Amino acid sequence: MFRIRKISDALVPANQNAVHQVFDIIRKQFSAVKEEKIQEIADQLINPLKYKFSGILIVAEDGKLNVRGFAFILFMPDKRFCFLDYIAVKPGKTSSGVGGALYERVREEAQLLKTIGLFMECLPDDLSLCKNATLIEDNKSRLAFYERYGARPITGTSYETSVNEGDDCPPYLVFDNLDKEVVLHAKELKTIVRAILERKYPEYCPEPYIKMVVESIKDNQFKLRDFRYRKKEVPAEKRNHKAKDKIGLVINDRHNIHHVREVGYLEAPVRINSILKELDKTGLFSVFTVKNFSESHITSIHNRKYVEYFKKVCDNMPEGKSVYPYVFPVRNASRPPSDLTVLAGYYCIDTFTPLNKNAFLAARRAVNCALTGAELLLEGHISVYALIRPPGHHAETSVFGGFCYFNNAAIAANYLSEFGKIAILDIDYHHGNGQQQIFYNRKDVLTISIHGHPSFAYPYFSGFADEKGEGDGTGFNINFPLKEHIKAGDYRQTLKSALKTIKKYNPSYLIVCLGLDPAKGDPTGTWPLSASDFRLNGELIGQVPYPTLFVQEGGYRNRSLGTNARNFFEGFWKSKYNNIE
Repeated sequence: MFRIRKISDALVPANQNAVHQVFDIIRKQFSAVKEEKIQEIADQLINPLKYKFSGILIVAEDGKLNVRGFAFILFMPDKRFCFLDYIAVKPGKTSSGVGGALYERVREEAQLLKTIGLFMECLPDDLSLCKNATLIEDNKSRLAFYERYGARPITGTSYETSVNEGDDCPPYLVFDNLDKEVVLHAKELKTIVRAILERKYPEYCPEPYIKMVVESIKDNQFKLRDFRYRKKEVPAEKRNHKAKDKIGLVINDRHNIHHVREVGYLEAPVRINSILKELDKTGLFSVFTVKNFSESHITSIHNRKYVEYFKKVCDNMPEGKSVYPYVFPVRNASRPPSDLTVLAGYYCIDTFTPLNKNAFLAARRAVNCALTGAELLLEGHISVYALIRPPGHHAETSVFGGFCYFNNAAIAANYLSEFGKIAILDIDYHHGNGQQQIFYNRKDVLTISIHGHPSFAYPYFSGFADEKGEGDGTGFNINFPLKEHIKAGDYRQTLKSALKTIKKYNPSYLIVCLGLDPAKGDPTGTWPLSASDFRLNGELIGQVPYPTLFVQEGGYRNRSLGTNARNFFEGFWKSKYNNIE
C-alpha cells in the first residue's frame, strides 16, 4: 500500500527526507542529469520568483515514509499551464500501480490549478528521430501510457529539432487536455513553448533556436498526433478519477454508543443525524471509511496518565450509568485521589461532562475520523469534513470538559505538522482553550479562535485577547473575543481579519473547528447567525487557498443545525470548488 501526497513545505524533517529520496531516484533513473540540476529542485520548490514557475513535488510513499515514486511539476500561472518535468518510480521494485497513480494525481493537480492543460516531453518513437533502436520500445511504451489519458505529441512544429547538430532523440512536446475541450491556437502555443524553453532550459537553448521553434508554430499546421497505440481516446467518464471535486466526508459511525440520556444533556446523537439529513440533499460530499490509527497519536498530545485513566474508568462503569466530576483537588494536585469516580475532578474542568461506559470508545473513534481526514488531505483532497461527536476543542493536555474528551483537531494538527505548518481556525461560539493550551509554546501551529468573551461565555478562564503564546509560540495564538450581542456583519469582519492572518502565516494545511453554535437560538450561545450568514462565512473560508479539514465541534439547536451546516458547506463549495473543470 502507498499514499500520494504533495510536498508544500520542503523544510520540515519528514519532507526533507522525502526530497532526499527523490534525489536518489533521479540519480538512478536519470543518470545524465547533473548533480547541480538535481539539487536545484529543492530551490525551485521555494523560490518561484527566481525561476518564473512554482515547483510542485508529489510523492508516493509507503507507511514508513519510504518514497516509491515521485512527480515534479512546473506550474507557470502567468501562462496558465503545467509542465511535467519528472515522473519516475523507485528502481528495483515493481511499480504496483505507482506510476499510474502518480500521473492521475498530477492531472488532478493541474485541474485544481485551473490550467488549460498539462505539457511534457517524451522521447520519440520514430527511428528517423531516434537512431538508438534499443530506446524505441521504451519510448513507445511511455507514449502508449500517456495515450490512455488522451495525451499525444504535438506535430507540425519544429519542437523535435535538436539544439546541437548531431544530437540524437530530440523530444516530442506532448499535450494532455485534462479531459477538457481545448483548442490550442498558434499565438497561445507560441507563448507556452517560449516559456518552456526559456524557463526550463535557460542555459541550454539559445535565443536563435527558441525563435526558430516558436516561429514554426502556425495555425492549421500543428495538431495533436492521431492515436497510434489505441483506436480511440477513452471517454473521460470511464477513466479512473478520484472524487476530488467533492468534499470528503468521514462520519463517526459509532458516535451513538455515547448517549447520555439525562434530561437537559445537549450533546446528543440527534445532532449528527440532523446534519447528515441536510448534507445528503447537496450531492457535494463523498463518504470515506474510517481508518484505525495508533493510540500514540493521542498520547503525543494528551498526558498518558489521563488517557489511561479515561480508558480505565469508562471500562469499569456499569452500562447506563454516568459519573459527573464533583471534587476538584486544585489545592493539592500532586496527590490525586485514588477513587476513580472522585478522580474525575482531577482531570476535568467542569461539572457537566460525564464519564460513562462508552465515552472512551466514542471519543477514540472520533480521533480516528479526524486522522482519516488528515490522511485524505495528504493524499491530495481539497477538503474533508470529519462529522463527529463527542467534540474535542475544550480538551487540554491533561483535562477534559465541555463535552470534550480528546482534542480531535489538535491531534490531527500535530499529525499534519510533520509535513508543514498548520493553522487552526476555531469558529465555535466558545473559546478553543484546548488548542490554545496544547500549542501555546509552538510556532508551527497557528491557533486562532473567534468566540464569546470569557467574561460571560464558557470556559470563562481563557480566550482573552492578550493571550498570545509563550516562548517559540509568542504571536502564534490569537483570540478574537466578541461581545455577548453582536450583528452578523460584525462576525464576518472578524472572520475576514482571522483569514487575513492565516494567509500571512501561509500554512500548508488549515483545520477549522466547526462550531454551529453561533446560530440564532442556540441554547449555549447569544449570537444571531442565520443560515444565510453561515453560507457567507463558508464562502469566505473557501477563498483561502489551503487544503482544509473541518472538525465538528458544538451546535445544539437541532431545529436549525442541519440547515446551517448545509448552507455553510454550500457556500464553501461555491468558493473552493466552483469552476474546477
